[in-house]
Amino acid sequence: MVIIDENLPACQVSQLRKWGIRARVVGVELSRLGIKDDTQVSAEGWRQLVGEYKQHFKNRTSTDFPEDPEEQLWGAIGAVFGSWNAEKAVTYRRVERITGLLGTAVNVVQMVFGNNGDNSGTGVCFTRDPSTGEKTFYGDFLINAQGEDVVAGIRTPMHLTEMARLMPKVYKQLEKVRSLLEKHYRDMQDMEFTVEEGKLYMLQTRVGKRTPTATFKMAVDMAKEGLITKEMALERIKSEDIERLFYPVIDPSVPKSELSKRKMATGINAVPGAAVGKAVFSAEEAELMAAKGEKVILVRRETSPEDVGGMFVAQGIVTATGGKTSHAAVVARGWGKCCIVGCEQLDIDYATKTASANGRKIRQGDWMTLDGNEGAVYEGEVKLSTPKLPDAFSILMSWADGVRRLGVRTNADTPHDAKKAREMGAEGIGLVRTEHMFFKDFEHPEKSVDRQLAIQEMIVADSQEARRKALAKLLPYQRRDFIGIFTAMDGYPVTIRLLDPPLHEFVPHEREKQEELARKIGVDVEVVARRVAQLHESNPMLGHRGCRLCITYPEILEMQVQAIIEAAVECKKSGIKVFPEIMHPLVMDKKELQILADATHRVAGEIIKKTGVKLEYSVGTMIEVPRAAILGGEIAEIAEFFSFGTNDLTQMGMGLSRDDAGRFLPDYVDEKKAGIFASDPFQSLDTHGVGQLMRWCIERGRATRPKLKIGICGEHGGESASVKFCHQVGLDYVSASPFLVPIARLAAAQAVLEERAAKKGGGKKR
Repeated sequence: MVIIDENLPACQVSQLRKWGIRARVVGVELSRLGIKDDTQVSAEGWRQLVGEYKQHFKNRTSTDFPEDPEEQLWGAIGAVFGSWNAEKAVTYRRVERITGLLGTAVNVVQMVFGNNGDNSGTGVCFTRDPSTGEKTFYGDFLINAQGEDVVAGIRTPMHLTEMARLMPKVYKQLEKVRSLLEKHYRDMQDMEFTVEEGKLYMLQTRVGKRTPTATFKMAVDMAKEGLITKEMALERIKSEDIERLFYPVIDPSVPKSELSKRKMATGINAVPGAAVGKAVFSAEEAELMAAKGEKVILVRRETSPEDVGGMFVAQGIVTATGGKTSHAAVVARGWGKCCIVGCEQLDIDYATKTASANGRKIRQGDWMTLDGNEGAVYEGEVKLSTPKLPDAFSILMSWADGVRRLGVRTNADTPHDAKKAREMGAEGIGLVRTEHMFFKDFEHPEKSVDRQLAIQEMIVADSQEARRKALAKLLPYQRRDFIGIFTAMDGYPVTIRLLDPPLHEFVPHEREKQEELARKIGVDVEVVARRVAQLHESNPMLGHRGCRLCITYPEILEMQVQAIIEAAVECKKSGIKVFPEIMHPLVMDKKELQILADATHRVAGEIIKKTGVKLEYSVGTMIEVPRAAILGGEIAEIAEFFSFGTNDLTQMGMGLSRDDAGRFLPDYVDEKKAGIFASDPFQSLDTHGVGQLMRWCIERGRATRPKLKIGICGEHGGESASVKFCHQVGLDYVSASPFLVPIARLAAAQAVLEERAAKKGGGKKR
């Protein structure tokens, strides 16, 4: 400041500003002196204020503020080094997945002053608009000010165009620098500069942060301009850039202070985006409220297939337990719904229909907001906004499709999901989870109860005849669902997984609901209660589920295969191209699959022969059990395709429960704690361990059956690093939730580019 005299060195002012002197000037000094601008503060005013802060320093440190410039310099250097372990810095590295660095560096440079009068100033500028991506010079400038004044928002800055009018010569120099730096770094630059008495000084430049929309526009525009290649444009896009294009977000205009006041709890950010709705604590009530046109947030301790109806109508979902591959996360991701899991701070009471955390309480019907990007739960209704999909997105994705080798399918359970996935570029379905069809009729919700009753009646039945009778009621529903999915995927393959979850997930556990079921199916309530008790398992993940159900109850397999083949035949008669792939889950032995495959071919063959329609279909298995991966060569004698179910393969291969591991896995990933894994193995594939099981299985499977089709349908199929590994080991396709399909397409292209770079021996990151 020009008002600072020889008794107050500039370095002291600079140091003291770090402790809030600028805020104090604005908040106290200006109002006290009746002035509008901090440049109008008198020398005496500054002297008094600096004295107060020097006293504050002494009160906090028990020492006087250092007067020796060298001591001040070393103190500043130490502060920069120390900032490496600041909470904000640690969080940033975790979010950006920056690992393996030893620390930060410190630059010591001569200082220039932008506060030397009206021919001086400071500014921040971007070589392109960081919000829209347009090729316009974007930035702010302040006359007679220092660098932090612009960033801190102490004074209202002027646009760069005003600088062009006031300092035309300097502005022309800045324009030349803009062009020079962008051409040199081949990317949009975020630059800081100071003008000291009419002379321009560039303080720093770095690659500028930008919105998702701007990210795509800049990449495409720069490639068209010849500044970068199409390959470089593809390499520049991150999976997060794509994700953020499709989901609502907390509106940027909402003050952080307001969010802080509303914040109730934090959990695991399972699905990005944001959601606002009224709290509801059961799936049934969620459906009732949604039917009245109300927006709801489903709040549960955990979810199961029984909850899919409520999950489908909810704006967002929050659970107290679980991780990123728990039931809630997987289902919500498929529907593109904001979801927070593992929110253990929430004390959820179903009896009182309340959720409490940190002294706050939400009751049923109260408004609440979820931020799936941050994993935060807020009280009340927070304003949301939805990003606009830029034209550059489709252009860049077409470039990716022209490069990738790996096919990209989707995980979809309904015709609606299948259509959405096709819009996202899916080339088929890699996983249809048939169990979701048992609890929700997505086209005719009012008929959902009939499906639920039929599957529950089948489970309670005590004879094969009674089970077949109940399954016959389910058959037309399943057939109609498959017709819808085949129609949506006209010309593309559809892999259908037969029933997977343990049966206890489909029956009521509360006495009141057991009595209701007993009345509907005409049996004594004790029959229902006894059957529910019989289905209890200590470890259901390793229990009576998957293909084991069809070994015990072959009538389940027969009904599902009948529904699939009859639907395929009907579609083919209508001119729709169908390629059904029937997949048996949780297989662990060749003989086991042989029994299931024989039954599948028998049922399918009878229908095909009866209808006289020529239909191609295939029978394969999910590789989820480590034993199946090890015996891949034997199992390939029977299976026509493999699909790695990496959710369960990771659980069994690593001995981790995906629903419970969230309580301690952060310690395994945190560099400041154990730092055992670089990332959560349920989010990014454990290539060192589980990946080697896959590699072993692929090699032996194809040694037996050279043209064995192999894919992946676990949640890893939509994670960038995992997709690249799938390319490396020779998979034919990956399958991901509809909204993750573009991420898989991009990652598959990037895998090819990285492979080419490695072969050339360069491989420098662009």
